[in-house]
Amino acid sequence: MAAVARTIASLKGFAFQQGLGHSGKGEGLYFVPDDSLLATDAARLGINGPQDLFGGVVPWRFSMTKAITHELVDGLAKRPKEWSTGFGRTVSAAVLPGYTVFSRHDALRAAQRLLRLGPARLKPPLASRGQDQHIVRTVADVERLLEQYRSPDLDECGLVLEADLRDIVTLSVGRTEIDEIMVAYYGTQRTTTDNAGQSVYGGSDLIVVRGGWEALEGLQLPRALTLATVQARAYDAAMAEYPGFFASRRNYDIGQGVDSSGVWRSGVLEASWRIGGSSTAELAAIKIMKQDPDIQLVRASAVKEFGNTSRLPVNADVHFQGEDPDEGPIARYTVVTHATQEPPKKAVD
Repeated sequence: MAAVARTIASLKGFAFQQGLGHSGKGEGLYFVPDDSLLATDAARLGINGPQDLFGGVVPWRFSMTKAITHELVDGLAKRPKEWSTGFGRTVSAAVLPGYTVFSRHDALRAAQRLLRLGPARLKPPLASRGQDQHIVRTVADVERLLEQYRSPDLDECGLVLEADLRDIVTLSVGRTEIDEIMVAYYGTQRTTTDNAGQSVYGGSDLIVVRGGWEALEGLQLPRALTLATVQARAYDAAMAEYPGFFASRRNYDIGQGVDSSGVWRSGVLEASWRIGGSSTAELAAIKIMKQDPDIQLVRASAVKEFGNTSRLPVNADVHFQGEDPDEGPIARYTVVTHATQEPPKKAVD
């Protein structure tokens, strides 16, 4: 997070300060929080719009998580009092089959319905990057896993049950703005092996274009990528269902793969209105575009490599290389591989 905050401070010509350092409002400050902020906390800090922070502001805690992605089992299902039934209906075509539940009873009912389509994935909303997710094949599997979740957490944050895909590719589609520069991007997430031998997130390869959603949709993209951008934009627009939402960074992870019936599916897995794994690549593109107003498109990669990596790309912007107290030997860096002044090509039918 510090690497992102320092880069933003440099872009804006601000001094970098870690932590608030005072209890007053943030007049004249720009915030880089490590998570989405609640509207009440943002107001207390003097954050009034996307120009005041890198990330986003949401009205309620559950609305900053993947819990909002799916509809409830039915009209009788338990839910937070602020829950928007309209959001789930609006994004239904942009997400995978699934349900969000806020009680044990509803979780079992959701499992009975969803498992008719095949194996499902149980996802705790507060977990990120695929952590703590479980594949379930029977209602008994769900019942057993529910023992791990405290009732207060289930009541407040819920659980997600979603169709599982094989041979999945995870795409990132988003929009980021800092001061006068707005970019949109698409890219593919990579996996790598960590120091414990586990498959984990290893970074993202992005194509970043100057401009907003329209600039991204103006690119000549393969059909699967075009669908991913349409789904991301639909999810983004649906956030109007949650009053008070705003964000300067809007990232949507889209999963594309084959379900148990052999049907190819695509859908938004979750949204991120905060610093993410690809943020350094987004900022590298913004920096180049700020230095040269004619640059229209940048290819950049955010990379995470485990082990004692000795050879990094010559042009890499190294954020950390050494022994991480939690993850062991690791290198985190960003590399720009291409920048062009050519305007994005229009899509063709």
